[in-house]
Amino acid sequence: MEHACGKYVDFEALREQAVALRRDGLSLRQIRDELQVHNKEVLQRLVEGEPPPEWTKRPRAKDDLREKARELRQQGWTYNQIKAELGCSKSSVSLWVRDLPHPEPKCTPEEQRARMNAGLARLHAQRDHERQATKRTAAAAIGDLSDRELFITGVALYWAEGSKDKPHRRTEVLQFINSDPNVINLFLRWLDLLEVERERLTLRVCIHETADVRGAEEYWANITGIDATAFSKATLKKHNPRTVRKNTGDLYRGCLMIYVRQSAELYRRVEGAWYGIVGAVPPGDLPNRT
Repeated sequence: MEHACGKYVDFEALREQAVALRRDGLSLRQIRDELQVHNKEVLQRLVEGEPPPEWTKRPRAKDDLREKARELRQQGWTYNQIKAELGCSKSSVSLWVRDLPHPEPKCTPEEQRARMNAGLARLHAQRDHERQATKRTAAAAIGDLSDRELFITGVALYWAEGSKDKPHRRTEVLQFINSDPNVINLFLRWLDLLEVERERLTLRVCIHETADVRGAEEYWANITGIDATAFSKATLKKHNPRTVRKNTGDLYRGCLMIYVRQSAELYRRVEGAWYGIVGAVPPGDLPNRT
């Protein structure tokens, strides 16, 4: 073993000195200076197995947190409670207290489920409140519609949901079907703007054959203000036994079809207005048009 002045000394004798100095409380640097051993690897081997004195240990910032976490765990606190109390990560809490026994549960499984369900109910209520607030704000931002705005809205609505003329099937007539009563009411208000009298309308309920047809007709009669006796015979959808239907129950009212008689000229106006809306889109959006 190379030592001071290029000489070699007995390693075991040097180790005995190093261990004695270590046990006397000297640091590695002090032992290095005392024995003149400047090779770090050799110095580590000389004191191998001997713990450093307490005064040389650098205090860690989380030591206090660790002790507090262990104290709280022994009091029966959960990981999440300790995390919230100390402001540290759950993984750190787990590392610090994993050797401690699990605290005894303070409530029965039924009570835990009840608390969980109550928490979920509060969460759902809060989310629902936020959703409704967003909707109310958006609705208030619309305000009153001018006749022009209503006309454009109705044209877009019809082109999305109404029957359209095809090159292979000439049907220049207004025919609209939907299951949403708000959409139906808006469509009727749009027809009023276009001065279409109610006498020109043919109404028909389209509904599944197993549903309450008469009840659905009364429902749509109340929505439209048109007597159910004026409705055409309902169109019944046949039941497919392999299909699992979800549109069942008391709230299922089918769809209402509204046919406007003698409406070829009006249909052409609507189609022209729609393409006028399309043509008004800024040129930069032309690739996105359909």
